Amino acid sequence: MSGASPLLEVRNLETWYGPVNAIRGVSLEVAEGRIHTVLGANGAGKSTLLKSIAGVLDPFKGSIRFAGQEIQGHDPDAIARRGVVLVPEGRQVFPFLSVRENLLMGAFARAGRGPGEATTLARIHGWFPRLAERGSQAAGLLSGGEQQMLAIGRALMGEPRLLLLDEPSLGLSPLLTREIFAIIARINAEQGTTIVVVEQNAAIALATAHDGTILELGRAVASGTCAELAAKQDVQEFYLGHGAGGWTKQRWKRRKTWR
Repeated sequence: MSGASPLLEVRNLETWYGPVNAIRGVSLEVAEGRIHTVLGANGAGKSTLLKSIAGVLDPFKGSIRFAGQEIQGHDPDAIARRGVVLVPEGRQVFPFLSVRENLLMGAFARAGRGPGEATTLARIHGWFPRLAERGSQAAGLLSGGEQQMLAIGRALMGEPRLLLLDEPSLGLSPLLTREIFAIIARINAEQGTTIVVVEQNAAIALATAHDGTILELGRAVASGTCAELAAKQDVQEFYLGHGAGGWTKQRWKRRKTWR
């Protein structure tokens, strides 16, 4: 991390999801222009973390600062207008609206950022040509991969400074997963958009992102560059499937600290 202030700062965050203490004192920083991946097993608190940042869930305590200003406790629409936009797990497109109408729905969060809507739309069509081809088609008739492209494109219509992606590969084939992550890398490289991506496919996430954080039962247990994380024996065995014998449940229970 350079000496400049990070775009996103999460400090000692604690969030409850109903009766479950899903996030327990998590802290992380994301520098502007970087891709930061959040890894962890099911139930580790990854989605809860993104929802807390986006204002969908109210943290019980801790702080979230975006571009130097605290945003925890603000309404999701106010946070989106500041430039933090969430692509939720499962896409959640508007199935009876057309592809173009879905995209235009995302423009409410622009708040004067970026060029005009037509210019942004043309850029998104460049990244996702299939959305241009199917502009008049009902979104509910798209394939799962096309709906994921639409969900990301809709978020990008808001010209976000920080894009939050929750499980973008969920339900997609390996081929489509690679295509989606290649586009994520392009968006970051060409537009400079800062991205936080929660992902179950650790291999492709670590290969695409710059930095990462690993959550375990609501706590951050490791962080660093993706190269540093990928070099850790625990990450190789548990997330990347390397190492003799794999990572059995018994070995997982015996693990005390991340090496």
